[in-house]
Amino acid sequence: MRVVPLAAESLGVRSMATYVEAGRTGILIDPGAALAASRFNLPPADEEWEALRRANDRISAYAARADLIFVSHYHEEHFRHDPAAYAGRWVLAKDPRRMIAGAQARRASELWQAIGRGARLESADGREHDGVDVSFRVSPPLAHGTEGTTLGYVLAITLVDRAEGFRFVFASDVQGPMSAVAAAYLIRERPHLLYLSGPPSYLERQLGPAAVDRGIDNLRRVIDATGARVIMDHYALRDGNAGERFRSLWDAGVVTAAGYVGTPVAALEGRRHILWAAQRRPPARITATGRAIVARKPPVRYARGGTGP
Repeated sequence: MRVVPLAAESLGVRSMATYVEAGRTGILIDPGAALAASRFNLPPADEEWEALRRANDRISAYAARADLIFVSHYHEEHFRHDPAAYAGRWVLAKDPRRMIAGAQARRASELWQAIGRGARLESADGREHDGVDVSFRVSPPLAHGTEGTTLGYVLAITLVDRAEGFRFVFASDVQGPMSAVAAAYLIRERPHLLYLSGPPSYLERQLGPAAVDRGIDNLRRVIDATGARVIMDHYALRDGNAGERFRSLWDAGVVTAAGYVGTPVAALEGRRHILWAAQRRPPARITATGRAIVARKPPVRYARGGTGP
């Protein structure tokens, strides 16, 4: 089995887009990428726009090779809005009517209406499938962080290479996991390789240190129980101090997506204020362009998973 992180915070953008290949079967997971509209009261820096362009190019290239596309939930950086990206593919996506609310419910409804006619679109929640090259099992909805969170629920997917027996678990935004239920599920799945979002320590003042520590402790439990190799990225890498805040995990062998593919970490969002300090100061008034916020009129740049601004 080949696992290829395509875009991630450690690669410069908000994303967990991943391509998995087992035998002749290609699976594209969470094929979106985006930038934070505002961080440190600043819009994206030029380096972030360039990283987003490269991320979308990679996702588009691998989308053309995918047989199956999996969407774990409907936060902007986890899916594409463009129906052409799904055309002719088998698409498994989180149920748009079950354990979902607010903006995610609206986005889900819009996406299902847009791609339903051109793709084989089905609800992913709890699905199991045995293919020639790969079998998979999808979790029930798991908390996006702590239990009872207002951020909604996400799906994890376990992919098993039929020839090798290798088990890859993609656990999206479980944030650590901070939920004991999510941690127990991951232990039950016995991954050889686990890819998940780390705790959002950049929000530690709002969440409190105990919540972040719980995510760290739960991940250590998963590692101790399964012996899995772990890729931790996404929310954790938005913290400019992630190297020290998660030192115990890095020392235990956890790697970022960049580390997994063997490239230097380029966690740009957490350094946005530093990036802007090397450029001219952006205008004080930030204008909205509908779906992205920019400080000046840019050339054609893509956000929200590959659609126009």
